[in-house]
Amino acid sequence: MSVNARLAWVPILFSFGFLSNTHSLAQQTDPSQSIPYKIESNVDRVLVPVVVRDKQGHVVSDLKQEDFQVFDNDKPRSVSAFQVEKHDGAESLPSAEKARSDTGVAPSAQASGQAQRFVVFLFDDMHLSNEDLAHVQKAGAKVLAEALTETDIAAVISTSGKTNSGLTRDRARLQEAIKDLRPHSVYRNDSAECPKIDYYQADQIENKHDEPALQDAVRQVYNCSPGLNPKYDSGVAERTADSAAMRVLNMGRQDVLATYVAIGGYVGAMAALPGQRMMILVSPGFLSFEPEALTVESRLMDMAARANVTISALDARGLYTTELSASERSPGFTTAGGAGGSLQLQGDYRRNGMTQAENVMAELADGTGGNFFHNSNDLYAGFKSLTVLPECVYMLELPVGDVKPNGSLHRLRVKVDREGVQLQARRGYFVPKPGKQKK
Repeated sequence: MSVNARLAWVPILFSFGFLSNTHSLAQQTDPSQSIPYKIESNVDRVLVPVVVRDKQGHVVSDLKQEDFQVFDNDKPRSVSAFQVEKHDGAESLPSAEKARSDTGVAPSAQASGQAQRFVVFLFDDMHLSNEDLAHVQKAGAKVLAEALTETDIAAVISTSGKTNSGLTRDRARLQEAIKDLRPHSVYRNDSAECPKIDYYQADQIENKHDEPALQDAVRQVYNCSPGLNPKYDSGVAERTADSAAMRVLNMGRQDVLATYVAIGGYVGAMAALPGQRMMILVSPGFLSFEPEALTVESRLMDMAARANVTISALDARGLYTTELSASERSPGFTTAGGAGGSLQLQGDYRRNGMTQAENVMAELADGTGGNFFHNSNDLYAGFKSLTVLPECVYMLELPVGDVKPNGSLHRLRVKVDREGVQLQARRGYFVPKPGKQKK
């Protein structure tokens, strides 16, 4: 299984796109198949959505461009364009007929000529466990029955492409789509593999060159292969551990890129819909820390902002524990290391990995003007809160054509000239090195 290293958003939009109010996807795309794509390396502007709230949590909607300051890696950066987006009324957008001809997306006949709200529930079945999926299915079904208005048009879809209800007002059809959801772990390692290395630890070994991470894997190799003698076979053990780490790293890359491609395809298909367009990503999160994935993430946020598609996210794990369960411990773990792996190191990797997986969802929400619901088991309240968009989003455009393409992550910080307010804004953007993407 491989993901080609060229990403062109346009060719994939329709393989994931919606057909009509009475049809589901004509083509169910399996992310295990090769997906052609091309990552553009030129960056000349970045869009930064900002939501401002007062002390009472009410959205502030009377700010001007001169009220904002943006810092790029702590250095002031000018705002080249400014727009205020209101979500409390109808917006002037292409007609349903134009949307159909331009994108292949055809809303129902009822939607033509009137303002609509399109709510797309995107379930990340590539990462959801059976347990988490059961919880979100129950909460999601309740939201579909109680929280959506009669004029809302919704869809229930999945990142694997195995589930797609199509855009519809038919609540029964949406309920059936939720019931049919199943985990599809395309890029999941065998739990019985030894050494047992996850994507986070593989990154520590291969990209960060972290010696403790490598030695932890080596200790597991010795424990799983009693015939190896640490005195004479250290080279064999290290090569085995390194090979396992590289295999996991490659699989992790394919996983995150396939996930972003799925999200981006749906965002692109939603772009020409009339009215408000919102996506609710339901996921336990996933890891995104390598340059290629960070590049795609930046492009995805820009793409959603330009298309006026708001991505909100719900952490399907609710209140979760970072402690290792018995089934997650590699064979022969010891508290101090010893012949097996280190419980302390594996616990650290798990905590760090789970935190980073959560950060991805927060970044997508912040970067598109959406909300992020997490650290709560009341998933119904989470779903319900995410179906309501902020009444006002400020869109700041930053010229970044002078930024050196050196493969670095640029941290953004937004300040506003008003006391006692809280800001939600895009956290950063990534500029890849030219010519470093795979061909």
